[in-house]
Amino acid sequence: MNLEANKNEDAMKMAWAGIRQKLEKIYEGGGKKSAEKQKEKNKMVARERIAYLCDEGKPFIEIGAFAGYEMYKEQGGCPAGGTVAGIGYISGRQCIIVANDQTVKAGAWFPITGKKNLRLQEIAMENHLPIIYIVDSAGVYLPMQDEIFPDKENFGRIFRNNARMSAMGITQIAVVTGACVAGGAYLPIMSDETIMVEGAGSIFLAGPYLVKAAVGEDIDADTLGGAVTHTEISGIADYKFKTEQECFDKVKSIMSKLGEPAHAGFNRTQPKMPALNNSELFTIMSENNSKPYDMLQLINCIADADSFDEFKADYGKTIVCGYARVDGWAVGIVANQRLIVKNKKGEMQMGGVIYNDSADKAARFIMNCNQKKIPLVFLQDVTGFMVGSRSEHAGIIKDGAKLVNAVANSVVPKITIIIGNSYGAGNYAMCGKAYDPRFIFAWPTAKIAVMGGEQAAKTMLQIQVAGMKAKGKEVSTEEEKEILTNITANYTLQTKPEYAAARLWVDAIINPADTRLVISEGIKAANQNTQMEEFKMGVFQV
Repeated sequence: MNLEANKNEDAMKMAWAGIRQKLEKIYEGGGKKSAEKQKEKNKMVARERIAYLCDEGKPFIEIGAFAGYEMYKEQGGCPAGGTVAGIGYISGRQCIIVANDQTVKAGAWFPITGKKNLRLQEIAMENHLPIIYIVDSAGVYLPMQDEIFPDKENFGRIFRNNARMSAMGITQIAVVTGACVAGGAYLPIMSDETIMVEGAGSIFLAGPYLVKAAVGEDIDADTLGGAVTHTEISGIADYKFKTEQECFDKVKSIMSKLGEPAHAGFNRTQPKMPALNNSELFTIMSENNSKPYDMLQLINCIADADSFDEFKADYGKTIVCGYARVDGWAVGIVANQRLIVKNKKGEMQMGGVIYNDSADKAARFIMNCNQKKIPLVFLQDVTGFMVGSRSEHAGIIKDGAKLVNAVANSVVPKITIIIGNSYGAGNYAMCGKAYDPRFIFAWPTAKIAVMGGEQAAKTMLQIQVAGMKAKGKEVSTEEEKEILTNITANYTLQTKPEYAAARLWVDAIINPADTRLVISEGIKAANQNTQMEEFKMGVFQV
């Protein structure tokens, strides 16, 4: 390994170590004291519950670990959005698991909690995956009820999804390990089967205090809505057990009896290891992504050996397209090329920018993949579309719209990995969050923004200084520098992958070494939904 590769490897490992350090803090949930209180009640914490449920030795891909990161400082924070969730295996069956974290504000629902739960339900619906809810929540976080209660993408949408998933034949199982209050009481009851822990689980529309205030009745929580009440009197719950472990064993038993899932028929052969070692992924990109690199090298670290078949290799070189296999799965790869390349006229083109010819090529390739029912993998490192009079006169907007049209109307599963830059309309054209990727992940080096930090800061500086001068205020060079420094710092913060993951613009920030794994698991999930729409492109400029 040469000196440059060593430097790149050190920088990437440092970037991942920084993310990992923040994750370790997030994994503590509401803190050690809160976890100890759970133990005193003979209760496991959310991550222990998931670990007990999941098959040993099988992958668990956590979704939304950074949800709410640094978003609710005045409220004391909301690590992982107050829930732990992801894709795992129970009794050999791939499924979604969502567990309330009682150590975080007694499992109360913040706005981001609702958004995260809806995202997990969306994944379950898009991929026809069974979903397990582990319920232990005090309900809506009342000081922020106006942001979580009434809107379309708020708390109530979860119960609407319960009903829709049931109609779609998607298995839903709820394990009630603690409180399940008010509107939240509908979630387990709208699931297929409900399992309760005796002496700990409770379900009611109004708790003892509210019952006393409303109707003057004195009653304890267990008598009002405990496991005995709901399995022997109301008939609302289906099973009760004395321990959480017994409840989870019942889930395993139920899951072991599910019928075999249908398959969409995405092609898979015997997997081969990539031509390049997985560890070489760390050596390709320079610190701060400041130098060109060859995307083909990165693809050869992810794709099965000798499987990549490049499409139109000599045309539209700032986007690489090609058929490949990842862990045996047939995929179509659309990736931004960061090398300085020559077009067919011998002219130099800047890597990371989408030109007319590359947009045209990528749109055609995406249509081909839809025709052949091949899932798409987007590897994003894009600074946007080429600007300037030459590109405008050549119809860059038309060609860009053609690519966006193809991405938007694509019906095969799309998996997006944001490796580096994800700027402006390039984010859209390369299947950003707004274009419904089945899964979207980011490397620690990802940057998501409307434009690059330097350009954005200078643009905002010009606007701010012009506004100050319009009011008759003179602005010195030193003041301009200070304003630029503040703008740059704030903008840079907003481009970080942690900022995006906190708001669920991406499902997770991943270790680059896990890229192949998350693609394979994503296609395996997508293969369980057989209901694919007909591919139609609609009207676009030609």
